[in-house]
Amino acid sequence: MIKIIIYVTFYALNIALATAQVKTEEVTLHNNKIQLPGTLTFIEEKSPLIIWVHGSGPVDRNGNQPAQNVNANYVKQIRDAVNKENIAFFSFDKRTANKTNWAFSKNIKFTDFGKDLDTVISHFKNDKRFTEITLIGHSQGSLVAMLASKNIDKYISLAGAGETIDKTIVKQVGKNNPTLGEAAQQQFDTLKAKGKIETVNPFLMSVFAKQNQPFLYSWMQINPTEKIKELTIPILIINGDKDLQVKVEDAKLLHAANPKSELVIIENMNHVLKNIEKDADNMASYFSADYPISEKLIETIIKFVKK
Repeated sequence: MIKIIIYVTFYALNIALATAQVKTEEVTLHNNKIQLPGTLTFIEEKSPLIIWVHGSGPVDRNGNQPAQNVNANYVKQIRDAVNKENIAFFSFDKRTANKTNWAFSKNIKFTDFGKDLDTVISHFKNDKRFTEITLIGHSQGSLVAMLASKNIDKYISLAGAGETIDKTIVKQVGKNNPTLGEAAQQQFDTLKAKGKIETVNPFLMSVFAKQNQPFLYSWMQINPTEKIKELTIPILIINGDKDLQVKVEDAKLLHAANPKSELVIIENMNHVLKNIEKDADNMASYFSADYPISEKLIETIIKFVKK
């Protein structure tokens, strides 16, 4: 009889949370002249808070890049799912997604994203409504979040690279074109030695264009396996086995570098965190919000945050 009462009480609590009204606050933070507008959602105060750290590109707070027709909406889907479990969530438009920042973002360096995140963390550290802070760094954001994890409670690497960016790009380019992969390696060797590339291979201009070089140079100096070793907080490393951009091997490299971390490989999850049953749907899911977010991912995040 006691077990039945406990079960009914627990079930009723879950129903109450699922139907509770989510509070929404629009918050704009400033890193000097850089504007970082974002959305905070929560049901109750004294709940844990997730801060989302975006991957590469001009990604908005919902996980979309309208200029590139990327409309997966995966961050919004995760927000809605964790809110139902009484976990607060904050995501913000990456500085490159906000046109007002473009005039102040010339010669941007990788560490500038870390400074933006430091601004966000500082704001919420002073917000006593939330019990603890978990950073979720997605893709490029995995490394950004590592750099800012000294002042938070938990860290999740989601589809984060396990090698420096030069090795990652050379592998990605060389997978389909080994000759071009070798050319990319030569370009990175020049960038590492001289800090710039005078003559860019025309087939690699999208990667090594002059305006990209300071950013790439600063990024390739930071090794994720070295940085993750420095973390002493609880760490969760997640990767999907349908990820076309970051492989399961990357997650294993991060886990090996910090064996106290927890490693979870999610079947049928791709890079935009959708459940993909057919390979043909993998790329299509980048451009549509109709594909469901991985339920296993949501379960894994909730369990870790509430632990």
